[in-house]
Formats: sequence, C-alpha cells, structure tokens
Amino acid sequence: MADRTVLLAGATGLVGRDLLHLLARERDVAEVRALVRRRPDLDLSDRVSYITGDFERLESHADDFRVDQVFCALGTTIRIAGSQAAFRRVDFDYPLAIAQLAVDRGATHFLLISAIGARADSRIFYNRVKGELEDALRRLPFRSITIARPSFLIGEREQRRPGETIGRLLGFLAPRRFRSVHVRNVASALILAARQDKPGLHVLENADLVTTPALA
Repeated sequence: MADRTVLLAGATGLVGRDLLHLLARERDVAEVRALVRRRPDLDLSDRVSYITGDFERLESHADDFRVDQVFCALGTTIRIAGSQAAFRRVDFDYPLAIAQLAVDRGATHFLLISAIGARADSRIFYNRVKGELEDALRRLPFRSITIARPSFLIGEREQRRPGETIGRLLGFLAPRRFRSVHVRNVASALILAARQDKPGLHVLENADLVTTPALA
C-alpha cells in the first residue's frame, strides 16, 4: 500500500516507542498520527504528528481517525492501573473505541499488540480481557486484522515490573513458544505485516515474533 496514512495508539509505551521510530522511517508511509495523552519531547520526522487528547472523549478527534492502518500498542497492568476496572478501560475500552472510530472512517487494517495466552474464556483476568478484545475486533469490518501475542518483553521500561524481570531471565531457557522476545522484534513483525497488508485475520504467536528479524 503506497503512501499510507497510519495512526499509532500507545506511541510512548514499550513497544509503541519502537513502532513510532520504525514507522517514521517507512518509505511508503506518508503520515504517522501518534495518539498520546501528553506530547513527548521527540521530533522524528515531519511526517509524524501528535494527537494529544482525552481517551475518554476520542470522538472529539474523529477526523484524525481517517487513516489506512491503525497500530494499537496500548496496555497497562492492574498494579499500575489501580484496579481491574481501570485496567479494563485501558486494555479493552480504549482500543475498541479506537478501532470502531477508525473502521467507521475507512481504515482497512488494524494491528494489535495482545499477549500470549489471550482467551476470552481464560480464568486469568489479564488474559481474559485480552481475549475479549481480540474477539470484539474480529466482529468489526476491517479488511485485515493482525494480532501479535508476545510473551515476556525485553526492552527499556520506564517502570520496573519484578515479575516480568524474573520471567525474562527464565525465558531464555523456555521453548520459543514462551521465550522472552525483544520489543524490536515485535514492532518489526507488525511493520512487516502492515507492508504486506494481506486480507483476513493473522495471529503472530510468540514463536513467530522471536524468529522475526529486527528491522534496523
């Protein structure tokens, strides 16, 4: 797809930062719209613009959702969010609202960072919310949906998560299905999927992400 216009939600997060840097260098991307709560002190390219807004009132930015593709890297933890309800708002309500606004305005491809073990019938709340979001997205009329399900992420976090630190250390000993994966590999896999822009539903499991070459 030549001269794509893309929207990135979660541009200041762990995977989102890498996505933003890679998208800013994509030759066939005409414009990157980064949806953020606060504008970062970062100027990557004149093709990157920042949409600073209230995620509770996304409809007030409706015109900004007239894009070709949407990358969603929003995510938090229950500890950071403060409650299950607050976690669900960030990891389910906001992504689904973004998807609905975008598809209503002509977006054809939605690319999501989900999580390993995402299932709507999971007994684990975190995995259940991720799975419910995946199911909700499948019901929207996108031409293409790409879902990445990484395991423990390796990257420079602003906030440390002790459980994930242990998981990353042990992850190197695990099978590829559960092995720790660098955020650049995850971002690169989504960039490649967006370039290919194949119709249908495409799920990138952790083993796929681990073996994806990281783009420079």
